[in-house]
Amino acid sequence: MTTIHETAYPRLKTELTEQELIAIYSPTPAELRYVNAQYRQASQRLFMLIQLKLLQRLGYFVALSTVPKPITEHICSRAQVRVPSKDAIARYDHSGTRHRHQARLRDYVKIKQMDKTAEAWLQEQALQAAQTKQELPDIINVLIEELVQRRFELPGFTYLFRLARTARATVNDRIYKAVAGSLPPALIDRLDAMLKPVQGRSVWDSLKREPKQPNVKEVTDFLQHIDVMIGLADGLPNTDDIAATKREQLVIEARALDLSEMRALKPLKRYTLAVLLIQTQLQKAMDDVADIFIKTMRSLHNVAAERLRQYHLQQAEQVERLIGQFREVLTAFGENGTADQRVARIDDSLDGDIEGWINACDEHMAYAGNNYYPFMLAGYPSKRSLLFKCLEALNLRSSSQDDTLLRNVALIQKFRSSHREQLSLAETGLDILALDWMPEKWRHLIFGKRQSTLPSHFHRKYFELAVLSEVMDELKSGDLYVEHSGDYDDYRNHLVSWEEYDREIEAFGELVGLPTEPNAFVAKVRDDLQALAKDVDGRFPENGHVDIDSTGIVIRRGERAKPSPELQVIDEAIREQMKDASILDVLTETEKWLDLHKLFGPLSGFEAKVDDPRKRFITTLFCYGCNLGPTQTARSVKGLSRKQVAWLNLKHVTEQRLDKAIVKVINAYNRFALPRYWGSGKSASADGTKWNLYEENLLSEYHIRYGGYGGIGYYHVSDKYIALFSHFIPCGVYEAVYILDGLINNQSDIQPDTLHGDTQAQSTPVFGLAHLLGINLMPRIRNIKDLLFYRADRGDRYEHIDSLFRGSIDWDLIARHLKDMLRVVISIKAGKIAPSTILRRLGTASRKNRLYFAFRELGRAIRTQYLLKYINDAELRKTVNAATNKSEEFNDFVKWLFFGGDGIIAENIRHEQRKVIKYNHLVANMVILHNVHQMTRVLKSLQAKGYALTEEVLRGTAPYRREHINRFGEYPLDLDREVEPMNYKQNFVL
Repeated sequence: MTTIHETAYPRLKTELTEQELIAIYSPTPAELRYVNAQYRQASQRLFMLIQLKLLQRLGYFVALSTVPKPITEHICSRAQVRVPSKDAIARYDHSGTRHRHQARLRDYVKIKQMDKTAEAWLQEQALQAAQTKQELPDIINVLIEELVQRRFELPGFTYLFRLARTARATVNDRIYKAVAGSLPPALIDRLDAMLKPVQGRSVWDSLKREPKQPNVKEVTDFLQHIDVMIGLADGLPNTDDIAATKREQLVIEARALDLSEMRALKPLKRYTLAVLLIQTQLQKAMDDVADIFIKTMRSLHNVAAERLRQYHLQQAEQVERLIGQFREVLTAFGENGTADQRVARIDDSLDGDIEGWINACDEHMAYAGNNYYPFMLAGYPSKRSLLFKCLEALNLRSSSQDDTLLRNVALIQKFRSSHREQLSLAETGLDILALDWMPEKWRHLIFGKRQSTLPSHFHRKYFELAVLSEVMDELKSGDLYVEHSGDYDDYRNHLVSWEEYDREIEAFGELVGLPTEPNAFVAKVRDDLQALAKDVDGRFPENGHVDIDSTGIVIRRGERAKPSPELQVIDEAIREQMKDASILDVLTETEKWLDLHKLFGPLSGFEAKVDDPRKRFITTLFCYGCNLGPTQTARSVKGLSRKQVAWLNLKHVTEQRLDKAIVKVINAYNRFALPRYWGSGKSASADGTKWNLYEENLLSEYHIRYGGYGGIGYYHVSDKYIALFSHFIPCGVYEAVYILDGLINNQSDIQPDTLHGDTQAQSTPVFGLAHLLGINLMPRIRNIKDLLFYRADRGDRYEHIDSLFRGSIDWDLIARHLKDMLRVVISIKAGKIAPSTILRRLGTASRKNRLYFAFRELGRAIRTQYLLKYINDAELRKTVNAATNKSEEFNDFVKWLFFGGDGIIAENIRHEQRKVIKYNHLVANMVILHNVHQMTRVLKSLQAKGYALTEEVLRGTAPYRREHINRFGEYPLDLDREVEPMNYKQNFVL
């Protein structure tokens, strides 16, 4: 049975600090007057007062005999009466007076008792909660929140547990009947055939297949796999009505079940799980094909750009030769003489090889202006088949009325088998006037540069590359979407309706503190920008750290403050007095404090039947969080087999449950006093670090900046040093796309509204979206000379900083599309769409995507404000730098804890890779919590010994301590153990 400790059901703490007693259980003068007016007898007043304070704290009544003694003693001392005896309290608990007191106190605090009508309402609330949640504690927490908001007295925990369990069973049965209850016999036969045991790999197991590192053979096999899934999905019922969270939970359960476990389920549930997994895996497979296509095209572009760079380095001598020859021609032309003499001298200087020099110039000009497109042709033949196979699998659709690109895709597919380098415009029907999407660099390669009239032919392969490149860009921008896809479907389908928008917009504006009427919104942003620019301009002569010269703005670094001698003494004392412990001891102690294992029951949501669940959980956490792997863990931790460790991970652990455990650790950490000296909790920083992967999976990609194959662990770290959220993303993805997800998904008690980031967070669409979400984006700024400042009005002029501004804001564009932007933001707040989903669409400039230009324009205004603050405030720059340093320190800390397996994530399945990152994040947070607990103990001890603990000293400490932790365990040295003697005389009989 779910225990009360797993929920938010209020309960009395057995141990309370003096501050907690004063803050929670001290009666106010008004409360004392009310109680005194009810009864003359002191004991009656006291009992009523105790009941009142408990009711205010808990929301329900408890027997006074169960109340911890410190609470009773504190209330008695504040009421200036003696503590009643145990017998007196027992008599009161069984008296009718207690019930009369409760009736009066309900009226006083204005709460209601549950009646039949309220019970029916609560049952309906439970059913609604069960439609999106599978875990009983989550459903119970929703019911508690609803009861508190409606001012109802909380019923007993057992009642809420039974209500939640019944609601979950009811909702699940409805889903099973809706999906599987109406399946025709032909579909049931198809699903049964999929679940039949066969020799080798069954269809059910192959359904869970993940693509490996993309090549032609692998993609060909994977496309055949997709064809099988499309056949399985044909005619399956529409399951869009199932809540996304509920669907995800059911799919996770289905993915964890093997063939025999599926066949053991009741038919309705079995068929429902099969349908949902087929549909989900088909969505993922289409996403995978789109990812393969984009990664392949991106690789072609990157390799070509690198080849151009190498070409420029290698051709420096050729450039000098051409310039020298051009000088000779000019010299010959400038000498005196007739025109014929000049021509003769020029011909002599060219050695009569005019055509050769023209070809040399043409070769150089082909790659001028950073045009690397010609270099793409060399790598294209080996990738061409793969790219066309991807196009065949992707059912592309346009998200606008413009289907020009789709017609061009059909054209290159039609002439895919042609071997001619040049194709006729007349034969192909290519409309050259409809190629307004095509950059000039492509046009010159496809149609040639010297065209006085419309060309008659075009270069086939360059045209294919241009079309494929545009498909890549439009998939990323959302101008094209893929049917049956998840990440690449039409994002507009996930936005709230305009009716929902009208209902929510007023409350949303109040929540984020922004006007939502376009003219008022624009006026506020414009006025803020003008006022700030004027203020910064006026203060600029006094700004001793910033100058403007002919190259642009110059920011000088301030001197780094040296740590105080007192801090060094305290830090050394902490290092000496921290108790040595193995990593497994740290995890065990922290888990015992928080009972994290109770969050990890069976995926079905029913009660656990695992022997020694705490040991099993800690071992699994150690295995995956420190990267030992099941085999090595079984060797290191006696009493468990490799299968037992891997089984718990597969059958009980999900990313969502790991996130809940992380939140529980964060909340416990936040109760300590020490982290308050490190930060307020109102800001966080986001940064990524590369994790190594084996090359044989889709997520693994070569990272240009870090080198090697891998993925990016992306973390949101509070200014209190604890990490709030984590992602695992491919190397090639623009990290800033995920910068807002962490704050939106953060469910802990630490709720930042300011977000620092690395230089990738300088993107203007990110600034625009963050502003509308009420998030203050403050990234680290590099290469500020390359960033543009924008005026609020074209006529604005400034005495000192005017040269920084290069353009002005198009306020009409912002006002015209503000409702569309706010609709996106409200959809994010409602959980309909993730910020990363929309930022992926806004990360690529698109002539069709009006949202891109609107968010970019708003972002220009908001980023300009931030840049003005950044150059004006040296303390702000220090704060940003300190925050991003904390992220880098955390990245180093999690890597140190991931010491097994050479630091390589051995999992090739993506959801397992993401789980490993969550495991490691949880381990890191648990060690940080344990460190703070030990540091608090040591600091209190040092203070008792006379050490001076100032705020400056405490701010200088940090919880990323590792000197006292033994990662590799203990290896007992037993010299008394009997050793078998060596025997040289044994031989082999061959």
